[in-house]
Amino acid sequence: MGKDVPQVAVFDTAFHQTMPAKAYMYALPYDYYTEDGVRRYGFHGTSHRYVSGRCAELMGKPIEELKLISCHMGNGSSICAIMNGKSVDTSMGFTPLVGLPMGTRVGELDPGAMQYVMNKHGLGIDEMLNILNKKSGVLGVSGVSSDFRDLESAADEGNERARLALDMFDYCVAKVVGSYAAAMNGVDAVIFTAGVGENAPTTRAGICQYLGYLGAELDEEANAKRGEDRCISKPDSKVQLWVIPTNEELVIARDTRDIVSAL
Repeated sequence: MGKDVPQVAVFDTAFHQTMPAKAYMYALPYDYYTEDGVRRYGFHGTSHRYVSGRCAELMGKPIEELKLISCHMGNGSSICAIMNGKSVDTSMGFTPLVGLPMGTRVGELDPGAMQYVMNKHGLGIDEMLNILNKKSGVLGVSGVSSDFRDLESAADEGNERARLALDMFDYCVAKVVGSYAAAMNGVDAVIFTAGVGENAPTTRAGICQYLGYLGAELDEEANAKRGEDRCISKPDSKVQLWVIPTNEELVIARDTRDIVSAL
């Protein structure tokens, strides 16, 4: 590569830089923020940015007028509250470890439980973090797999731990969606994207069963389809439900084009 060829970095955290302090701060001694930068940063920003923009297009409304909740669900999962086109909260934090239970990541955890396990089993911090990152999540609960397809097959065959792992995931997603609807004082649409979000109709249905209080009504026939942008809510649903395949590469390409064009 020649020395005059521009190189562009598009950061996954950039979309979340619009979060207000009340959303990104941790209730730690303030010096850890000012001196060490400990705060919520969030991830999957390119995905949340793409699907929220695409959803606004499909709804035929300016994104500046919408309140959207984007559920990026895959082996790594995060949810983002998007108000007027800007991220105002997200479920991942200082690292991608926190938030939802994921393929192998623990998600939400009381730090006291971590200390208890470390002391009881003589674990060092690196060993504990390896467990939290690589041996927990739906894999840890089910003992079967980090792949949601394997979990669904096992659950259908009567594996109770696989069913528990799936139920926990659906429940945690629904709780975060509810909290973000409260944070934005309403929501116009909930978006499902990424490997699980795009391809697991039973998971979407499991989540949507909790959203009736929002006026969200799932269209089961539309929910069963795959591989395309589609509305999966009933026509009279007060909150629209969408499946939108993500396209992070397109966001990166567009940002690169815009940055290089301005040089």
